[in-house]
Amino acid sequence: MIDVILTGHSRLIDYGVKLVADLNDEQMILQPEPGMNHAAWILSHLNAYLPIMQNLMKGESFPDPKDHPFGMQSSPSQDASLYPGREELSRTFQEGNLAAAALLREMGEEALKKPVQLERWQEGMPVSGMALGYIMLAHQGIHLGQISAWRRAAGFPPV
Repeated sequence: MIDVILTGHSRLIDYGVKLVADLNDEQMILQPEPGMNHAAWILSHLNAYLPIMQNLMKGESFPDPKDHPFGMQSSPSQDASLYPGREELSRTFQEGNLAAAALLREMGEEALKKPVQLERWQEGMPVSGMALGYIMLAHQGIHLGQISAWRRAAGFPPV
């Protein structure tokens, strides 16, 4: 199971970095359609989950990500001062995901058996493996797909 997660996760890391590699900081906050999630918000949102991945593997508690400044209750803004620059967002995304992958490889199957500490997630994802599979694969894939669609809507070429 570790190899299944890490194979897909590795491809998503590479894809995420490529999706923003040709953009500048101003382009990262463009909203070609009202309310559309832009690249700066999406990477900020995904980066909020980086420590959570490691907390899950270790069986540790963590703050509910919905309450994070870039959580699901937030909205993208065109105020560039709210976001790190593209280079920092991309580097954090890549390094944080690589660190999570390394910890998963190191801990092995034990990392997938920890009880999820966030009560809101316990019914649908009671063990860390379920939550990690979702966060590392589905959640990232959904949001990186949003960047791909956003690129097209903003007039940028596909990656």
